[in-house]
Amino acid sequence: MSAESDIEDSSAPLIEHLTELRTRVIRAAMAFIVGMVICFTFGSAILDFLLVPIENTMRSLGNPNPVMQYTAPQEYFFTLIRISMVGGLFVSFPVIGYQLWRFVAPGLYKNEKNAFLPFLVASPLLFLLGASFAHYVVVPLAMQFFLGFADLPSFFAAIVASGEVTEATSDTGIDIVFNGKVNESLDITLKMIVAFGLCFQLPVLLTLMGKAGLATADGLRSTRKYAVVGILIVAALVTPPDVTTQLILFIVVYGLYEISIFLVARVEKDREVKLREEGLWDDEDDADEAPTEDHPEDRGP
Repeated sequence: MSAESDIEDSSAPLIEHLTELRTRVIRAAMAFIVGMVICFTFGSAILDFLLVPIENTMRSLGNPNPVMQYTAPQEYFFTLIRISMVGGLFVSFPVIGYQLWRFVAPGLYKNEKNAFLPFLVASPLLFLLGASFAHYVVVPLAMQFFLGFADLPSFFAAIVASGEVTEATSDTGIDIVFNGKVNESLDITLKMIVAFGLCFQLPVLLTLMGKAGLATADGLRSTRKYAVVGILIVAALVTPPDVTTQLILFIVVYGLYEISIFLVARVEKDREVKLREEGLWDDEDDADEAPTEDHPEDRGP
């Protein structure tokens, strides 16, 4: 067989893969566009749902009729576009994940398919769990902190003046009130939802790395202190500048890190059992790690 025919034979599978990739990308993009259109259709209802934490906070602070405003003609429209993009990605993820699966599945062995598919299902569920935690727990706390902070001066002034909390009234001075903009208030909510949704992917990511041999339980345990610093930095960057939400994100992500260590250890144990059954496990690795009588210096103090 000539070198020219070898090149032609090798280029044919490449063209087929590129064609397959183009088909999958087009279908995923169409699903995303359809998801965007659906979310844009119900954009106002989704916006009302996302603004529930700030609405409840404003009502709890004594505002019986919370009002949000926009100051540019195009602001509300582009706010709905942002909601549609985030919502469209989440709605279309099952289709996008299916297209990704159909593209990579032919190149995987049966055991690799069985290992990859559960993570493809767990990923959106964990994102939804993280987004729900942010929307129902973290965002209300953040709104309570920021909006309630403006009431602290009048709160303490009332205590000093009369010894008890009373409604502050004054004929002089300027009342500082909150006139929230839709896009700025929504920005906090979306950032928190996306941040917590992505952080909840940590067990999936580390477990996949464990299955691929890129991470070990011992390695994750030995890098705990670096993980703590990294999580603190992430918490400071993705959350509003208040200690409460940063502490919540740190506790949650660190807990997920510890869960990931447990999952990676389970993966390693299952792989060891399987390799032992197939007769491929090398017992010398265990012997090298354990201290022996011939080498007492290997023992701990």
